[in-house]
Formats: sequence, C-alpha cells, structure tokens
Amino acid sequence: MTDRLIRYPSFASEWVEARPVDLWLPPGYDEGDHRYPVLYMHDGQNLFDPALSFSGLAWGIDDVAAKLIDQHQIRASVVVGIWNTKQRVQEYMPQQPLEAAPSHVADRFAETFGGAPISDAYLRFIVLELKPFVDAAYRTQPEPAHTFIMGSSMGGLIALYALCEYPHCFGGAGCLSTSWTVAGPIMPPYLRRALPEPATHTLYFDYGSEAQLAAYESYQKQVDRIVLAAGYRRERNWTTRRYPGAAHSEQAWHDRLDEPLRFLLPCLDD
Repeated sequence: MTDRLIRYPSFASEWVEARPVDLWLPPGYDEGDHRYPVLYMHDGQNLFDPALSFSGLAWGIDDVAAKLIDQHQIRASVVVGIWNTKQRVQEYMPQQPLEAAPSHVADRFAETFGGAPISDAYLRFIVLELKPFVDAAYRTQPEPAHTFIMGSSMGGLIALYALCEYPHCFGGAGCLSTSWTVAGPIMPPYLRRALPEPATHTLYFDYGSEAQLAAYESYQKQVDRIVLAAGYRRERNWTTRRYPGAAHSEQAWHDRLDEPLRFLLPCLDD
C-alpha cells in the first residue's frame, strides 16, 4: 500500500489570494472505501518537499504520519497543506482580538507588517471553500470530531483562532511554537470568552528554545491557566509540552511532529 500526494497549483478563493494546496492521501486510501479524518495544516510549502521550503528543510509530515500509521500509533488520516502567501502574517494574525485591542496596538501591527490582519477572510476560505471541496472530492469524515487544524509559529496562532471561531468545524488544534510574542497581550481576553467546549475539543501546545525568552514562556503559562480554568484536562484533551534547546525551525517541528499527531489523532482502539 502506498501513499499519494496531490497538488492543486492554484486553488481559487472568493476571500483571499489563490494559492497551491497539497493533499496527502495515506497508505491504503486507494484500496477500499474507508473514510478518513482530515488534518489541515498551514505553511503548506514547508510540509512535504525540502526544495519548496523557505529554509530548505521540510516537516516530512508524509513520512512521519505514514510511520505512525504503520505502527498503529495514530489513525490513518488525510493531510491538507495550505500554502502561505506574501500576506502570511496578515492571514495568520487573529483578527478579532487585535480589533478589540486599543487602536495603537492595531496601528503598530499594520505599520510593522504592512497591513491590517485578514485572518477572518483566510478562515472563511478554509471553512467555506476548501473544506467543502475536500469533503466532496475525497472520502473524509467531515464531522468536527474528525477534523483538525495545525501550524507552527504564526501558524499556531491561526490554528488556535480557527478552533475558537469555528468549533463546529474543527475538533482540535495543534499549536507548535505559537508566536505569543506577536499576539500574547491580546489573546488572553479573547480566549477567556472564545475557547470552545472542552468536552468536544482538544488543544495541543508546545515550545522549544523560545522558552529562553521570559515573555514567551510567561504568555504560554498564562494561556495554560485560561485553558485549565475553561475545564480542559491536562493530558486528556489538552497538553503543553516544553522542549528545552529545540530551535524555532522546520527541523525542530519535524523532530517532535509525532507528539501532536499522537495527541490529536490517537488510534481509537487503544
């Protein structure tokens, strides 16, 4: 049984700029009629092919997932890699928390990153255009209990924002090395009111050498307290893992990718 990678070179959208979308089908997909969970991932060009990654290194999500599936550590799943664009930061910055912040905070973001956030439009693209296409074209389990979203750095922020804004679409979020130093001050008030129901949702956080930045770790611990107060249970439907010395890089996320996959997509018969 072999896996398969399909590329849509220019997936059009009413909401945001067209971009490539990669779709990975797990080993065995073509041999039966089984339906699969789906993991949506940001920064798609960094996931599969080192030649396409901005750093020359890729997560290798296909190899890592295939190995874990073969070892019966995770469920066989479809992975959708959504490429970023030149508006990456604007697409990944949680829009509503920034709009609720004092005006000077939003002004500073726009000045620093070249414009206001457009993450609400980016999420509409995923939820209203991309996900319906994937569910119609492939044998997926479309329910939120089988639909996950994951990213690193700014991609971790938008994964968390997606879970909060569309809890009826996503059942879990993987947030690796989340960019709290960009959005940390504005996220706690939003998360206190927007975190989804813990009985039906799962949260994975981690961080590496970012822990050397006192402000970064302080924000993560503040988020952890909010998550705990919302009713999430550590190592049941939420975890935050610290990797001392791990870099903020595709290589580091590749090295620990098995952890969020096992947490979000455990084999149900275990």
